[in-house]
Amino acid sequence: MLQALGLSPAEEAVYTALLARPTGSAQDLARQTGLDRGETDRILLDLAARGLVATAPEAGNGAPGSADRYRLTPPSVALAPLLVEQRSALQRAEAAFSMLTEQYRSTAAHPAGSVVEVVVGVEQVAHRFHQLQLGAQRELLSFLVGEPTAVPREDTDMSESSALDRGVDFRIVATKDYLDDPDVTRDVRAGITAGIELRVAETLPLKMLVSDRERAMVPLDLADSGGEPSAIVVHRSGLLAALVQLFEKEWAQARPLYTTTTGVRAEATADQRPTEKELEVLALLLAGISDRRAASQLGLSIRTVERRTRRLMVLAGADSRLQLGWHAARAGWL
Repeated sequence: MLQALGLSPAEEAVYTALLARPTGSAQDLARQTGLDRGETDRILLDLAARGLVATAPEAGNGAPGSADRYRLTPPSVALAPLLVEQRSALQRAEAAFSMLTEQYRSTAAHPAGSVVEVVVGVEQVAHRFHQLQLGAQRELLSFLVGEPTAVPREDTDMSESSALDRGVDFRIVATKDYLDDPDVTRDVRAGITAGIELRVAETLPLKMLVSDRERAMVPLDLADSGGEPSAIVVHRSGLLAALVQLFEKEWAQARPLYTTTTGVRAEATADQRPTEKELEVLALLLAGISDRRAASQLGLSIRTVERRTRRLMVLAGADSRLQLGWHAARAGWL
């Protein structure tokens, strides 16, 4: 925690050990932290010079030695300057980042160089992918298609968790066959629980990741790079705007996913809701009436009832009539 304020791990260990007691000697603190006595003496003197600790009144003449005892300076007083310093450093870094970004765009050798960059090789592709995910501050948009080629799925999950922890909005559209793998289904359940919004589509035109609508990454065909994974990174431009628009179009047409006790299911979109005739069959089934009796009451053949029931189960993504009933109630079909 205190390393963010410029303390080393050993300094933080001594500082937090002293936090739990009114005063402490170098010998006591060395024993508690497991550090060498000489290193503990050095750390205490350094912390004292920085105003983080002070010699306790009962420490005798105050000269360094075994009799010295130390106490913390109130953290609200001692740590505040460090916090201000770190904030200032961060602001300077952000200003430098903005300046370098604009300078790169304005001095690129080719006009297209500031819009599109080509990344080749597993390590380079994975590095740029993580940069986009870890650098997002507001929003991530993603198309998931096929098997990963450069970034292992477990590494992707770690980056997703980091983004969600920062409060980044994360929307994903995945193809239906992408969810066939049981391991993927488990990861999807965890992601939805953590806050990812995920929808499913029959097909998607490409893989893609968009970060803050400022940058996007799209893999290239392996055949175009000699069989080596490669991708293009698209910066703010008309091309990037088109990719964002493509995502929003696919998102609007895809079906939302929700978690169940056995996996994930896709909800039906507005044009995939049951027809009135199908709802008539559903009402009788949920009332406990058999297919044969339902067919008789509705003046239908039993095959028609069974066909409409199967379609209802497909729309609900249900494996049983019990799940069909649960989904119908949840979706407000009746």
